[in-house]
Amino acid sequence: MNAGRIPGMICLLVLMTSTMIASGQDVIDFLDIEKDKLKLGFIKLTDCAPVVIAKEKGFFADEGLQVEVVAQPNWKTLLDNVISGNLDGAHMLSGQPIAATIGYGTKAHIVTAYTMDVNGNGITVSNSVWREMQKSSPELNSPKPVHPISASALQTVVDEKLAFGEKLQMAMVFPTSTHNYQLRYWLAAGGIHPGMYTEADPAGGRVDAMVELSVTPPPMMPATLEAGNIQGYCVGEPWNQQAVAKGIGVPVATNYDVWKNCPEKVFGVSKAWADKNPHTHIAVIKALIRAGRWLDETDSKGNLINRQEAARILSRSNYVGADYDVIRNSMTGYFYFQRTDKREMPDFNVFYKYHSSYPWYSDGIWFLTQMRRWGQISKPMPAKWYDDTVREIYKPDVYLTAAKMLLDEGKIEKEEIPWTSDGYKPVTTDFIDGISYDARDPIGYLNSHIIGNKDP
Repeated sequence: MNAGRIPGMICLLVLMTSTMIASGQDVIDFLDIEKDKLKLGFIKLTDCAPVVIAKEKGFFADEGLQVEVVAQPNWKTLLDNVISGNLDGAHMLSGQPIAATIGYGTKAHIVTAYTMDVNGNGITVSNSVWREMQKSSPELNSPKPVHPISASALQTVVDEKLAFGEKLQMAMVFPTSTHNYQLRYWLAAGGIHPGMYTEADPAGGRVDAMVELSVTPPPMMPATLEAGNIQGYCVGEPWNQQAVAKGIGVPVATNYDVWKNCPEKVFGVSKAWADKNPHTHIAVIKALIRAGRWLDETDSKGNLINRQEAARILSRSNYVGADYDVIRNSMTGYFYFQRTDKREMPDFNVFYKYHSSYPWYSDGIWFLTQMRRWGQISKPMPAKWYDDTVREIYKPDVYLTAAKMLLDEGKIEKEEIPWTSDGYKPVTTDFIDGISYDARDPIGYLNSHIIGNKDP
């Protein structure tokens, strides 16, 4: 194929599909796969499920793709391998394509046409910290305390550490992870300053910090907590439930508490790869949409019918490699905060419903606001910059092309896709502090917080 013709082909493909969607015409299955053998990366977390299920249930194979799914040791290595071409694409942190494209850390243009899930994270503290929180907030001294729990309950612990010239040590998985931003959001909403990224400290984010945040790979979180090297962490499943199962920690919040139905992971590829393999990209997204739909399928009573099978698949050593019983908890709609505190959380992991797999511009803009709030974006940017930037990264046209083909094949229903969306969700106050988020006003949102950068 002539590489010089590829951008024009993509434009023609998108134009044809958009026209057909608008007119109600059928999209002909004209995909001509440029590359049929792919290697996709993931980190050992339950929200890698769409990639794993697309392989195990034959959805990739249905698109003519032979896919190898390969675990990566950490998020940086995963991103580097996508950039270098060692991986064709990967399960990524939502912030990774954004940070790479704007040049924070590794510079590379990464795009995403698919959001893998919403929710799915938790914030866990050690047993000793939990006991101190209970002392300072007696209402927590209950087999089933009221949630959400504010970070203000940590204030006494934080203050005592600072008085001895120490800081509470908490971990997240990567500087541009949802976990970093959610942990910072939770702490700041409770009046605890999590620290700023500055030119003097571009990687650590510790300037003015009342606690110290550091990076730990997800599977290592429980062991690092048990060793006493950290006293808390924010991570995805199954590593919060693992702390409860091992009796070493107590989850005090989920990211559903911090921001209801918040975006979590995306499927990312390099722009160069997407430009070279437009049909292959669409085929991959088709398979992932089907996998997400399978994961969220319910019976007539609303019970998730495929999650136990998914948990068994994910528990294999070549995938997440955690105990089936631990993975099953959150994947089947339950979450243990303590052994005495098992709660129904049917939306702890969402892979398809609520139009969650669509690549929303407003999701990407939220991450940009957090990067600016905490100093990873070092200078003020105009509101238009936020919109322009996210459009370089999020590719709903590819998603809609894939979805229209699936609709015509009878594999999804029309109401499951936001066909006419402009990419912006409605304004929401579904945050732990009740602050209103309007993605069309990123500067106003940024300035509405007490702690963090403010812009003119």
